[in-house]
This record gives sequence, structure tokens and C-alpha cells, in this order.
Amino acid sequence: MIIADFFKSPDNKLKGFSVSGHSMTAESGQDICCASVSSAVMLTANTVTDSFKLDAKVRVEENEIKLKLGDDPEGQGDKLVLALLEHLYFIGEQFPGAVKVSVIELDG
Repeated sequence: MIIADFFKSPDNKLKGFSVSGHSMTAESGQDICCASVSSAVMLTANTVTDSFKLDAKVRVEENEIKLKLGDDPEGQGDKLVLALLEHLYFIGEQFPGAVKVSVIELDG
């Protein structure tokens, strides 16, 4: 299963995400669910850092990608991360049991 955790601040802004795992809906190289999630996550991370040049830290590992937004006074990062969250919910609906999306409330 793909686990997508999104982190929300007390002021209701998304501050980042962590996505890990595999959907196991098909063999490696044939898994449309994994490819969809991976593509959406990388597009979001690259848009945040390269296109919008927002303050963010991205860590890519073998089976996980994490993005943590820094200072985001105009809320652009929040909106991009929200778009990813909504998209992953949609993918999860298309592939029941393959994607788990959670929003975790951060402490002050």
C-alpha cells in the first residue's frame, strides 16, 4: 500500500508530505497506480522547488519522498500540496485499498 501523510499546521495550512510504499496492484513496471502517484508527487515537489522557487526541503529515498515547506507567506506551497492531496484521494478511489491518505495535525 502507498501511504501518503500530509502535515497540517494549527492555522490550517499544509506544511508538507511524506509518501512511501508500493500499491502492489500490478507487477513492477506495469503498475499504473504507482506510476500515477510517483508522477504526481514528483511534479508537486519539482513545481514547489524549481518552478515556484519556494522555501522547501525535499528528501528522496529508495521508497519514500518527503517535502517540508519553509516560509510560505503567500500560501503557494499550501495550495500545491493541497492539489496533490486531492489528486491522491482521487487515485485512491480508482484503486481501492492501494493508497491511504492521511492528514496529520501538527502541534503549535
